[in-house]
Amino acid sequence: MQVSRFIATACAGLASVATCAAIAADQPFPAKPVRMVAPYPPGGTSDIIARILGQKFFETWGQQIVVDNRPGANGSIGCDLAAKSPADGYTLLVGNMTPIAANPSLYSKLSYDSIRDFAGVSLVAAGPNVLVVNPSLPVKSVQELIAYAKANPGKLNFGSGGAGSPAHLAGELFKTLTGVSMTHVPYKGTVLSVSDLIAGQVQLVFSDAPPAVPHVKSGKLRALAVTGAKRTPLLPEYPTVAEAGVPGFELDNWWGILVPAATPKTLVARINTDLVKIMQTADVKERFANFGVEAIHGTPAQFDAYIKSEYAKLAKIIKASGARAD
Repeated sequence: MQVSRFIATACAGLASVATCAAIAADQPFPAKPVRMVAPYPPGGTSDIIARILGQKFFETWGQQIVVDNRPGANGSIGCDLAAKSPADGYTLLVGNMTPIAANPSLYSKLSYDSIRDFAGVSLVAAGPNVLVVNPSLPVKSVQELIAYAKANPGKLNFGSGGAGSPAHLAGELFKTLTGVSMTHVPYKGTVLSVSDLIAGQVQLVFSDAPPAVPHVKSGKLRALAVTGAKRTPLLPEYPTVAEAGVPGFELDNWWGILVPAATPKTLVARINTDLVKIMQTADVKERFANFGVEAIHGTPAQFDAYIKSEYAKLAKIIKASGARAD
């Protein structure tokens, strides 16, 4: 696409042609505070990532990063806000697997298009969920869980943080690949599903690592496996679900930084350069690892391609399960 077309598109929603000319002339960026949209409530993984990166961007740019929590509708509210923001680099989105790659298949109609309306800057984090059960359930491995489920059809309930959440999709993929029957019980957050798991209201959860690991270590929950392609350093003794006898099972949650699609490529590249340097620092790697995810980075093109592959992968899982969110 020609540079002139980029400049014209970037002008949409900006105050004046002079502002756009400044972008085109490669003037210093940023020249004012930057908003980072986190489409989930404070305290969740997206919010934690936004605040860690926001502080690092502030140290790099010398401009305030305002974390804007816009929860609701599986992250769709925050994504819609970011998609419709001016394409000037001053709105960043912390997008993750559910609103970017799963929602298009879960909702009959969305107010944004994950592929058309966003440009990826870089993946920043990925991590598996943990398959945890209530200790009263007489299973100590994935294979024992499968055998129990088949011997007791319809008796297992699995909790999640909501329709389309990684915990929900992991449960649906597990059902598809093993042929077991389980009932999905959605909650308004993974922490609530884990609390009910401890109380015995549900029997298992494919939980995010942070809410589950402390209870595994205290003995309140029993971990069986992790959902990703590799084991997690938080629980290195537990196998992946695939290693435990379910070939083809692999589901990592992920997070990345995106901007409105019309953002000039030169500006996306500039933000990516600074972000990659941030992701390579020992401090960020350690802080991410402490809450159960791996700090990663890549190019904008790699992230765009990854989103498309995840979009297709999750569409198959969702179609096979019949899951819907509207």
